[in-house]
Amino acid sequence: MKSKKYILQSAISTLELEAAAILNVARNLNDDFEKAVSAILNCNGRVIVTGIGKSAIIAQKIVATFNSTGTPAIFMHAADAIHGDLGMIQRNDIIICLSKSGNTPEIKVLVPLLKSAGNTLIGMVGEIHSFLAEQANLILNTSFEKEACPHNLAPTTSTTAQLALGDALAICLLECRDFNEADFAKYHPGGSLGKKLYLKAGDLASTNEKPSISPSAPVKDVLIEISKNRLGAVAVVDEVNSVVGVITDGDIRRMLENNGSIVGLKAEDIMGRLPKSIQYDSLAVDALHIIKENNITQLLVLEQNTYFGIIHLHDLLNEGIV
Repeated sequence: MKSKKYILQSAISTLELEAAAILNVARNLNDDFEKAVSAILNCNGRVIVTGIGKSAIIAQKIVATFNSTGTPAIFMHAADAIHGDLGMIQRNDIIICLSKSGNTPEIKVLVPLLKSAGNTLIGMVGEIHSFLAEQANLILNTSFEKEACPHNLAPTTSTTAQLALGDALAICLLECRDFNEADFAKYHPGGSLGKKLYLKAGDLASTNEKPSISPSAPVKDVLIEISKNRLGAVAVVDEVNSVVGVITDGDIRRMLENNGSIVGLKAEDIMGRLPKSIQYDSLAVDALHIIKENNITQLLVLEQNTYFGIIHLHDLLNEGIV
């Protein structure tokens, strides 16, 4: 078993090598990168991303990032391509081929077939004097000093460089398309990420009861209303349904501690004035920020100046918005 010091140093060395490779990729960026971005932006088809081995795995991730940020893309395994999958390539598609060496047998068989169809071929390659680099219309240079593997064999630094350059491409395309949060939400409707981008405060409040009480209501009625709706709070509203205060279960506890009797007490005597609130068409994630910043568990939801409902912290947690 290696020592703790050895283990930590190995990890640091790996990360430093890979960080240096990414910086080297940044230094090697040239006009071909800009031309690649322009070609993809002006493409009437899709981006086909292909590779072999570990490069194929990185290609799949690049495809996933492209698709989620507004650039239609398809993964094609280089080995499967020469056994029928070439049929997925359409006339207007652009092809990005990933390869560490640019000289593997599969690449040498595949590239001429890709070129014969007349599609623009972008080579993301670690060796700029390779077969792939010589055949590609545009070159994205991912050259590096050495793999993080102590034997300089296992793809580590090379795939990190490919991954980072793929992200750079995706973000440039995203920004050039003015791809915004609304667009992002359209492609990410599921899970907590999507909910943060489209779920509104009113969506959550509308699923809850709508506890309310008048300012002149006796405290007994307040207790009944809070217990009945199980939100831990009740809005105090006037005759036109405008919020004038809020009473929480915490207010109830403080009232009982400070008063020997509740006889004669009204809602307006114990309510909190100027309660925190949010508009019903605001994002639910913004409601969470208000709740956290003010160390509260309930938040009133308004439609303009009228009472719409209540959001509880548990509503946000149940939706995975944390």
